[in-house]
Amino acid sequence: MPTNEHEAPIEFVRNRPELAVRLLQDVLGVSVPEHDATELASENCTDLQPKEYRADVVVSLKRNETPVLAIVVEVQLRRDATKHFSWPVYLTTVRARLRCPTVLLVLCPTDATTASWAARPVDLGHPGLTLTPIVLRPDQTPVIVDKDAAIAAPELAVLSAAAHGGENEKTLLACAHALRELTDEGLFALYYGFVVNALTGSASHAWEALVNSPSYTFKSEFANKFLAQGKAESLFSVLDARGLEVSDTVRERITTCHDPDQLDVWVRRAATVDSAEDLFT
Repeated sequence: MPTNEHEAPIEFVRNRPELAVRLLQDVLGVSVPEHDATELASENCTDLQPKEYRADVVVSLKRNETPVLAIVVEVQLRRDATKHFSWPVYLTTVRARLRCPTVLLVLCPTDATTASWAARPVDLGHPGLTLTPIVLRPDQTPVIVDKDAAIAAPELAVLSAAAHGGENEKTLLACAHALRELTDEGLFALYYGFVVNALTGSASHAWEALVNSPSYTFKSEFANKFLAQGKAESLFSVLDARGLEVSDTVRERITTCHDPDQLDVWVRRAATVDSAEDLFT
């Protein structure tokens, strides 16, 4: 089943198709033809085969309404030998359908080992036919530390924080600024969840400290509600680990609290109280 870590980068490109062009051209140095439109195309790569082939995202660049380049975007989190057979299908099918040059862009947002595997040439067997995937490694992801740049391209800011947050906390701050400007509840949950899942160790602690700082608040009510839900889950985990019974009344009071600061107080109390009811005294 696809995970948030896999689905989020796909949504980044679906929400902002220009991201694929920027990564391909500005970051990876691949020449892109002149075009006046960038839009999504069908991800279905099935032709006459009984098996269905579907790429993660397909971006079509057009000039005068005619496709001039197609970008098949794949998100790869781990090695998968089957991709060496499906990737060529994606390219040739999209190329035949759109009647334009087609390239494969593989995003490996958090794992350099997977990126090295994905970049290996795929020999198709026929003389001269070898597919060399264009791969974005974590270290190639642009470092976004400027607040305005992050707000202008929140998808890139999220990728930057995930790739570089461990050694550059400024990317976390820029990402937080970008997220606080999002007005779509679904996108906020997806983007925020991707960052939380991608960060580990000190970077994860730094992120938590940042978003929980009294000097930093999200503008939207749904963002604070989303954060509160995460804190409520942490609170229930502490109570469960201590073997404390949670009544329906206590559970309702916790789940209906959308104040992250109040939930922080209860989480700290949960470590020492004798009963769940004592959280509120």
